[in-house]
Amino acid sequence: MIDQAIIEFDKALRTVFAPARSVRAVPGEDVPEAELDAAERSHAAALMRVNHVGEVCAQALYQGQSIMSRDPAIRDTLRQAAQEETEHLAWTERRIAELGGRKSLLNPLWYGGALAMGLAAGRLGERWNLGFLAETERQVEQHLKSHLDTLPAADRRSRAIVEQMKVDEAEHAETALRLGAHELPAPAKGAMKLAARLMTTLAYRL
Repeated sequence: MIDQAIIEFDKALRTVFAPARSVRAVPGEDVPEAELDAAERSHAAALMRVNHVGEVCAQALYQGQSIMSRDPAIRDTLRQAAQEETEHLAWTERRIAELGGRKSLLNPLWYGGALAMGLAAGRLGERWNLGFLAETERQVEQHLKSHLDTLPAADRRSRAIVEQMKVDEAEHAETALRLGAHELPAPAKGAMKLAARLMTTLAYRL
């Protein structure tokens, strides 16, 4: 138990404070950097900061859910999804730096809140745990779609990252459904949307 606690604490520290690393190639890395004006660059950096916060939260959610899961297959699924989200964390972190932006000042807070949500979801049982995963990924996919609508058209590097993230999130949702995820009730979905809206609004600025 002590060893596992140390491992989980180390994951949290690495997610919030250490640079993320990507094994996969960064989408769009071969695309020339666009000539963006100051407002476009600032907006793109803020959107990528929001996406980075989303990936910080994803790491915490999956960590909490996997801690509470008692099904080895579901734990493996959650850990695999978390590994892919680590790639997203690295991609968005790199893009923020390229655009001259910064990561959210509230990342420790985002991580702690998402971890608590993941632990709570895990206590509801495996099927509800998976249902929470599927709905989270659905909402993230829609959120990424909205970013594609507002990112500067010329910023093909950022757009390539967001497009690949959108594909990966949809696959995570489908995996959860295949494993038997329950559909969450409408009030739960609404509460998740409100929490996401608060997070994205604050992360865009902070």
